[in-house]
Amino acid sequence: MCGIVGYIGERKAVDVLMGGLKRLEYRGYDSAGVAVVNGGLKICKKKGKVGDLSEAFDLTLIEGSLGIGHTRWATHGAPTDVNAHPHSSKSGDFALVHNGIIENYAALRERLTQNGHEFETQTDTEVLVRLIEDFQASSGACLIESLQQALAHVVGTYGLALVSAQDPDLLIAARNGSPLILGVGENEYFLGSDAAPIVEYTRQVVYLNDGEMVVVRRSGYEVRTIDNVLLDKEVHGLELDLEEIEKGGFSHFMLKEIFEQPTSLENAMRGRVRLEEQRIMLGGLLDVMDELKNADRIIICACGTSWHAALVGEYLLEGLARIPVEVEYASEFRYRQPILRKGDVVLVISQSGETADTLAALREAKSRGTPAFAICNTVGSTIARESDAGVYLHAGPEIGVASTKSFTAQVMVLTMLALKLAEGKSLSKEELDGYLSELLALPDKIRRVLDQNDEIKKLAQMHRYASNFLYLGRGPNFPVALEGALKLKEISYIHAEGYPAAEMKHGPIALIDELMPVVFIAIRDSTYEKVVSNIEEVVARSGYVIAITDEGNGELDTLCDHVIRVPKTLEFLSPVLTVLPLQLLSYHIAVLRGCDVDQPRNLAKSVTVE
Repeated sequence: MCGIVGYIGERKAVDVLMGGLKRLEYRGYDSAGVAVVNGGLKICKKKGKVGDLSEAFDLTLIEGSLGIGHTRWATHGAPTDVNAHPHSSKSGDFALVHNGIIENYAALRERLTQNGHEFETQTDTEVLVRLIEDFQASSGACLIESLQQALAHVVGTYGLALVSAQDPDLLIAARNGSPLILGVGENEYFLGSDAAPIVEYTRQVVYLNDGEMVVVRRSGYEVRTIDNVLLDKEVHGLELDLEEIEKGGFSHFMLKEIFEQPTSLENAMRGRVRLEEQRIMLGGLLDVMDELKNADRIIICACGTSWHAALVGEYLLEGLARIPVEVEYASEFRYRQPILRKGDVVLVISQSGETADTLAALREAKSRGTPAFAICNTVGSTIARESDAGVYLHAGPEIGVASTKSFTAQVMVLTMLALKLAEGKSLSKEELDGYLSELLALPDKIRRVLDQNDEIKKLAQMHRYASNFLYLGRGPNFPVALEGALKLKEISYIHAEGYPAAEMKHGPIALIDELMPVVFIAIRDSTYEKVVSNIEEVVARSGYVIAITDEGNGELDTLCDHVIRVPKTLEFLSPVLTVLPLQLLSYHIAVLRGCDVDQPRNLAKSVTVE
C-alpha cells in the first residue's frame, strides 16, 4: 500500500519522481505528492491520482536533483490535499513520506501536544514528523540521529524516506514491515517501494530488511540498523524488463495480464514439467521435498485471490498427493493461537511477496519451529527471503490491482507441487504422464478460451446494469466461483457472491429472480450431474443462467440462457480454464460501467498494512 520513490544524482529529480509515481500508482491513488530540494524545499501534493498532481502544478519549473515522492492509499485521515504526503517539519527544514501504520500514534500525538506541538492533519505520519522535530529540539541531534531516536519510540510498520533543505546531499530511508529497495546507478541512487520505478535506470538493487535504514549521499551509501550498527549488504540484479511494466498496446493492464496467461503458465512450467523424464522438478523445494512428502498436514495461508488459489490447492494436494490440507486466512492465522504440531508444514502464498498478513503468518510458523515455505511471484521480496524454501511463479509483474495471471500461475505451481508429492506414491507412471501431457497442453487451450473475448464482451453488455450476481461451482471449481465473484466486486462494484453449487438451496436461492444472473461452472466432471440439477432449480425460479462448460457439450444449450465453452481437460486442471471467462466477463462489465479497471476504488495492489 502506498508507493514511495526517491532520487539523488545528477538528473532532474522531479522527472524521475513523477515517472516513478506513475509506475507505483497501483499501490495507492488517493493522493500524490513530491518534495524536491533546491535551496529550500519545494513541496507539491494533491488529492487524487498522479495525473491530478501534474494538472495542479507546473512541475517542469521545479529544479533540483534530490527529492522524494509518494502516492497514497489512505489509512489515517481522509484523502485530502492536507493529508497527502510529503509532510514537512514546521520549520520547513525536512520532508518525509511514509507507508505503513504507526499503531501508537494516538499516545505519541497526545504527548507531543503536551510538549507544544500543533497538528494540521489527521495522519499518523505527521505524528512521526513532529516526533523527529521534538528530538531535534530536545537533544540537538542531527536529522539522522533524531530519526533513529524517533523510530525507537514507534510501534507499527513503516517504509519511509526523508530529505532535508539543510543538506542537499542527503537522502534517508528506513524500513520496518513495508518494503523498500535502493537502486544503485552510476553516481546516482533511487528508492522505490518496489522495482517498478527503478528498473528504467538500473538493475542493481539493495533490498532493505526490517529494522534497517540507508543513508544515501551522491558519493555512496551506508546501510545501518535503526540502532546504528553498520551492515554489509549484497547488491542483487533485477530480473525485470521495462516492457513488462508497460501496457503494450492494451487498453488496461488487467486486459494485458489476462491475455498474458498462456505465456505466464509456460514460464511457470519451463524447466519444471519434464515429460521425457516423467517427472516434475521444483528446484526451490528440492532440499525440503522429503519434509513435504512426509508431512502429516500442510497448512496454507494466503489472502484474497491467493486464498482462492490455496483452496484449489487443497483439492489438488488432497486429491492427488493424499496429504491432509487446511487453508487459512493469513489475516486470522496468528491471532487465533493456531495449533501447530510436529509433522505440520506451513505454505504461504503471495503474489507480491510483501503481503503483511501473509508475512506475519510465515513468521508465526517459523517462531513455532514449523517449516515454512512460500509460493510468490516477486523475486527478492520479503516473503521469498524469509521463507525456509519456496517456488517463484515466474508470471512476470502484475500491475492491475485485480489479480488474474497470478491466480492461474499459483494454481499451476500448486498443481506441480501436488504432482511432485504424488510421484511414486499415489499416482502411477501412466497417470503422471497423462497429467504432465495435459499441463503442457494448457497454454494453447487458454488461447482458445481467450479467442472468445468478443463473445464474452457481448454478454457483458447484456448484464452491465445488474445489481447482483451469483457464482456457483463444485469441487475444485468452487474456489473458481469465489474468484469470479471477487473479480466482479473488485472492479465493477456489483455485489456478487460465490458458493458451492449445492449450498445454494440452503439460503442463497431466496435471492434468485429473473433479474439476477447466476453463473454456473458446469464442466463434465465427477459432480456434473449434481450441478445440472442445481441449474434446474435456478431455472425453475426464473433465474438467468450463464454456464461455463466443456467444448462439445450441447446438453445445456436449451436449459441455460448463455453457454460459454472451454476445452476439455482433467478435472483437477480445469480451474485454470474455467476462471478465464469469468475474468473477461468482469473486465468488460467494469469497462462498460465506466469503472477504472486497473485502479478500482478503495483498493491497492500490495497490501503491506494490517
